[in-house]
Amino acid sequence: MEKQDIRKLSADQLKTWLSTNGEQGFRAKQISEWLWKKSARSFDEMTNLSFKTRDLLKEHFEIKAVSVLRKQVSNDKTIKSGFKLFDGNLVEGVLIPADDRMTACVSSQVGCSLTCKFCATGYMPRKRNLDAAEIYDQVVLIKEQAEQHYQAPLTNIVYMGMGEPLLNYAGMLESIEKITSPDGLGWSPKRITVSTAGIAKMIQKLGDDGVKFNLALSLHAANDVKRNEIMPINETNSLKNLATALNYFYKKTGNRITFEYIVFNDFNDSLQDAKELWEFTKKVPAKVNIIEYNPIAEADFINTSEDKLSKFAKFLEDKGVIVNVRRSRGKDIDAACGQLAIKEPTVAA
Repeated sequence: MEKQDIRKLSADQLKTWLSTNGEQGFRAKQISEWLWKKSARSFDEMTNLSFKTRDLLKEHFEIKAVSVLRKQVSNDKTIKSGFKLFDGNLVEGVLIPADDRMTACVSSQVGCSLTCKFCATGYMPRKRNLDAAEIYDQVVLIKEQAEQHYQAPLTNIVYMGMGEPLLNYAGMLESIEKITSPDGLGWSPKRITVSTAGIAKMIQKLGDDGVKFNLALSLHAANDVKRNEIMPINETNSLKNLATALNYFYKKTGNRITFEYIVFNDFNDSLQDAKELWEFTKKVPAKVNIIEYNPIAEADFINTSEDKLSKFAKFLEDKGVIVNVRRSRGKDIDAACGQLAIKEPTVAA
């Protein structure tokens, strides 16, 4: 008999199943607490259930827990993990330590379909979406790493790993519900940021759904010609359409958007590029994160010079734009922004 993934059941479905199989319905709440509050990876951990109940659950269900296949620690203390999924597929996640925060960067898909020219994941085929539990497990495992390695709590979560979160809309939203629910990890949604390459209709849907988490747009060029060149998704989601969608999102949620902007040498790092970015920020209430480029073998881009980066940032600041320059972390282990990619074949499940 093929066992069912117990984390796919809703609380009501679990309660009905228990009642049908001679168990008291209140056990559903206990089991859910073990799964989503205490992050149990096996039924044997559920010590307030009888052996008989645990055996019944083992007979019919399984917990398809994500595991750490490998771990690399950078010179700057960034930790990159290769996570093995139940079917043998692999994704990567990163713990990014800083003086004032501990951030988990998690993946939402195995591979990616968007083929952004500067991103290692974009050169991988998209195999499938992750389900909510697989995203949740990454957070829990990275949280444990923060506590074990640095004796510090996890403070932030960013959906900036492998994949496009808005193309896994249901799985992404459900994972955040599990992470933020009082019946789950109890996080504030304000400590969670979802990053998108820019899918206008899904950004509008986020607004309609009234989400409370933060939204970041991977912009990287503020004119359509350049953005089309490095991000093919822009051909069907132009900057004009994105501005409309982002303003709709802002009006519905009140959440200021973050523009992520990687500066490539002699491509998007001139003062004219900065002027175009400033003009785009006037259309959408936003702040700007300027990000160093992290080279990958598949692309010929290189990072801009410190001098041009400083002039670019100063131009925006002088125009009143809120600007943060993000220095890359984990470059020596290919854990920095845009570098995540599985370099070994899928592991047998």
